[in-house]
Amino acid sequence: MSPVLDTAFIPPQDREEVVRHAVWESVVAVDIDHGPPADDMSVRIGLANVGPLRICSARATAVTIRRTERLARQDEEPAVFLGLQVTGTSLVAQSGRECVLGPGEFAVYESISPYTLLFDEGVDHHFLRFPRSALALPDRLLRDSTTITLGSDNPVASLAFTYFSQLAGNVRLHQGVHADAIVEPSVDLLRAVLTSQQGNAGLAKAPLEATLSLRVTQYIRRHLADPDLSAARIAAAHDISVRHLYAVLSRSGISLGDFIRTHRLAECKRELAGPNGRLRTIAATGRRWGFADATHFSKVFKRAYGISPRDWRDHNHLRSPHDGPHTVPPHVRATPPNPPAPNCEHC
Repeated sequence: MSPVLDTAFIPPQDREEVVRHAVWESVVAVDIDHGPPADDMSVRIGLANVGPLRICSARATAVTIRRTERLARQDEEPAVFLGLQVTGTSLVAQSGRECVLGPGEFAVYESISPYTLLFDEGVDHHFLRFPRSALALPDRLLRDSTTITLGSDNPVASLAFTYFSQLAGNVRLHQGVHADAIVEPSVDLLRAVLTSQQGNAGLAKAPLEATLSLRVTQYIRRHLADPDLSAARIAAAHDISVRHLYAVLSRSGISLGDFIRTHRLAECKRELAGPNGRLRTIAATGRRWGFADATHFSKVFKRAYGISPRDWRDHNHLRSPHDGPHTVPPHVRATPPNPPAPNCEHC
């Protein structure tokens, strides 16, 4: 991973603030106490997003990182961190426990509770942030799995260290179809590490089923633009049958076809009204979001929003900078903001 921040190119008086800002904005809010004075401190950080996962690879002089009680209370998106030790040693402390990590070992810790990371020898570490909800594991299992040294004594953990180290270091895995392909396996592998460490893989089954509808709808949203998005593909991505997929969504009151079509139409509506709305034809915008037939696209768009896609685009792009306040035509104002989708098979 190429560094996006290197304090060698930052004036000494600005280094601490620049590092703090980068970590807070891209990873998590923490207090950072650097060991050496600003003139001698050195920090090189590489950052990447792989779907919902965040990766931070860091090399630095000695530092202590603290997630305080106050910062933990402010957490808007609970997360589970995976810290992989590349060289040297470090210490992780949370919830009254602590563990020491050596090369080839890692530990997990949660953002919703205070923790301390101590790097007396300097930092050579990969940090991976997972949404807590994506792991779909019981609270007790996660609590019992934090601040435990994971490594060679658990073959699944040993495999995971190699996998996540390569994921953190390979820029090609952070982009496009490669990134889309590895999100689910990455979540599943960390889940396998934690459940195998506790000696009971069955602990994960109930919450996995309970969150299946949420995970399916998140998957659909991420892949709305894929022309081959289908019930069979969605089911295969979650290791379930098509019949089970429909049953799970039905229990949540979701029609698969309506859900896909409604969200695709919303993306088309947003794109046509946006600043780049005229860069594509109406038909091309529809195709981009899975509507292969231009006539059919126009029909379902007007049925959903009470206005044709062309009129909607023109309505949002005809004004010049010197025009007065924007007046919305009566037939557009009367359209409900989230109309029910038509009841037909998905597009």
